Amino acid sequence: MNLDFLTSLNFGVVWEYRWQLLAGFGMTLELLAVSAILGLCFGSVLAIASQSRHRPLRWLVIIYVEVWRNTPLLVQLFWIHFALPMLTGINTTALESGLIALTANVTAYFSEIVRAGIQSVDQGQWEAARALGLRPAIVWRKVILPQAFRIVLPPLVNMTVSLLKATAILSVLSINDLMRVAASLANYTFKPVELYSFVALVYFAAGLVLSTIGNRLERRMGKSVESAG
Repeated sequence: MNLDFLTSLNFGVVWEYRWQLLAGFGMTLELLAVSAILGLCFGSVLAIASQSRHRPLRWLVIIYVEVWRNTPLLVQLFWIHFALPMLTGINTTALESGLIALTANVTAYFSEIVRAGIQSVDQGQWEAARALGLRPAIVWRKVILPQAFRIVLPPLVNMTVSLLKATAILSVLSINDLMRVAASLANYTFKPVELYSFVALVYFAAGLVLSTIGNRLERRMGKSVESAG
């Protein structure tokens, strides 16, 4: 082990540029929040559509999910930012392109997770709702989706943590997220080890917080189900 290298590290650079790093982390959280919320909403719609009796609609959902799940996010990002404007004539900023790519990508994953949850709901729940004469919208909103989300909460949280790490890819478009800020500071200060080590620690801490929140929500939902039973 090279002890001279370890003793030469100066993590004071992190404190010196703390406000720039904090601003970058704020952008990372913004990207995460917007793409996760939109992705969950759109993914839930696709999951419901995948249960439709209309085969063309189901095939459209399948095609969307498979395309976005089986191509790299980096390729999707470049295609949306550089190729899509040429096809549509609509130009997007780097931030807009990044949000579109993240949201479209995570929508496919959330769709599959929610679909699995929907299919895990006991068939008797569907039959009971139909016997009561409930409208389809009420059945989905009051009966099926709440139970499905309780079932799939752990994989949803895991996917959100993965999405947090995926936001770092957007730095290739010069979006000033945490990774981009750290890269710029590393080039300026020649302290890449210190800065990237700090960034890794921040991502780890943020992922741990998300996992803890998810575990608490899961336990709370479990208690509410037990009390209701």
